[in-house]
Order: sequence, then C-alpha cells, then structure tokens
Amino acid sequence: MTFNDNVRIDNSKVRKRRGARTGGMVAGGGIGIALLLALGSQLLGFDLTPFAPAVQQAVGGGTTSEQSEVVLDACKSGADANTDDECRMNATADSLDRFWAGEVGNYRSPGPVILFDGQTQSGCGAASAATGPFYCPADETIYIDVAFFDTLSGEYGASDGSLAQMYVLAHEWGHHISNLIGSLQSTGRETGPASGSVRLELQADCFAGAWVQAASTTTDDQGVTFLKPVTQQQIDDAMSAAAAVGDDHIMESAGVDVNPERFTHGSSEQRQRWFMTGYEEGPTACGTFDVSAADL
Repeated sequence: MTFNDNVRIDNSKVRKRRGARTGGMVAGGGIGIALLLALGSQLLGFDLTPFAPAVQQAVGGGTTSEQSEVVLDACKSGADANTDDECRMNATADSLDRFWAGEVGNYRSPGPVILFDGQTQSGCGAASAATGPFYCPADETIYIDVAFFDTLSGEYGASDGSLAQMYVLAHEWGHHISNLIGSLQSTGRETGPASGSVRLELQADCFAGAWVQAASTTTDDQGVTFLKPVTQQQIDDAMSAAAAVGDDHIMESAGVDVNPERFTHGSSEQRQRWFMTGYEEGPTACGTFDVSAADL
C-alpha cells in the first residue's frame, strides 16, 4: 500500500535498538535454526519451534554489547514511509493503533514496536532472526528483526512489495488484539490443523486483513488519510506473504514431509483465506475459535 505523502506520522510507536549480541553463529544464520527445528519437530514427533529463542541464545555465544533505544526521528511523513522500510513500519504502527482504538472497547496500545539487528532481549526471552517477528504478551510488545523482510522474500519466496511488509506487522498487532479480547489465553501448546495455536494465528491473519480494508479511511490528527486505496497487486503481495509463512510451505522448504498434525500456524491456503475474510467482512468475522475444524 502507498501512504499519502502529507500524512503526519506519530513516531512514538516504534523504537530502534542499536547494539547487539556478537559471537559465533551456526551456518545459515537464524533461518537455518528455524528450518533445523522444523525438521527436528518432524523427526521427534513434537513441536520444537518454541525453543528457537533459547537455541539462538545458546549458539550465539560471544558477548553482549550495550543496547540503546532510539526514536526514528527521520520518520515524519507518509513520503518518508514510502521510501524507507523503518519509516514504513512506523507509519503502519500509527495507522494500526488508530484503527484498533476505534474497534476494541478495552483497547490499549502495545508497547512501541521494537526493530533490531541481530539479537535483543524481550519479556519472553531472547529475540533473533531465528524466531521471526513475534508478539510477546508478557510485555505486550512486537519485535521485528529488520533483516526478516529479506528472509521473507529471499528464503520463503514472498513478494517484496510494501503490503507484504505491512502484513507482517499487522499480523503481530493482531496477536495483541487477541490478547486484549482473551483469545490468546485460550490456546495451549498442542499442534494440529484445528489446534488452538492454529486458530490464534489465523485470527491474527484475519485481523490483519480487516485493517487493510479500513486503512485507506484511517486518518491522522489533521484528518489526512494514512493510505491510498489498496490495489489488487498489493493484495496479491499480502497474499504472497501469508502463503510464504504457511506451515505446509515452511515444511516443504525444510525438505520434510508435510504433516498437518504438526501445524502451529495453519496452511498457506488457510492463512490466505482468513486474511481475505477479514479484508472482505471486517474484524467481527474473525471468530476462528468459534468455527468447526471443517470450516477453519
């Protein structure tokens, strides 16, 4: 999606952490760890991916440098967001915050989105490229390694369009909404095509679609809309990103057999379909915990 050049960005919604852990890394970097854990899950018969932060911390070794947190002062307008990935995240966060404030009665903003390079610490433990972008309910904060967008397009084959990037943040923001409405608390550690974890991820995809549908009518304090109307190509970009992070696609990328009983996020088809459900019907249609397994 394209931001209107003159929309004003509240740049308090995002922080950039500078300074990171240094030291040895396994070959292939974080994405290599993620694929190894996916393969190990298949071989051992249970999901290992929640242990990615601990594994990354263990293999990272080395020393940890002091980290500082800065506001992205250069991100002031939609024009900045259209030319810079970090500013795009800042403007997207501002738009998401304003949209959901009008949709959820008990709404409170998450903590500022944390952009980082390499590794950092979160309220849920170590964060790195191995974990991918994630929402931590302990500190109600979203963490994104800025290199992930290259991984998404390079390793997973997703489009590198702007809405593909914005979908990632909108999805993680969706987890915050699930936290506020109680859905997140109803999930367990089970896996499978109709498990609570899959339902939670599909709900976040649906919430992301709902924001995209309304994004071109959400305004800043001066009444300027954040985004221009979405195009079909941009929707295709978001659908490409949703498909790239489907469990079946990730398993295929890891070179293992697709096993729905090990699903934790949903298939590519499910993720695309629930995104479009939110886009076409709005957030009230995102009741993924209310539908049967056959309808999920």
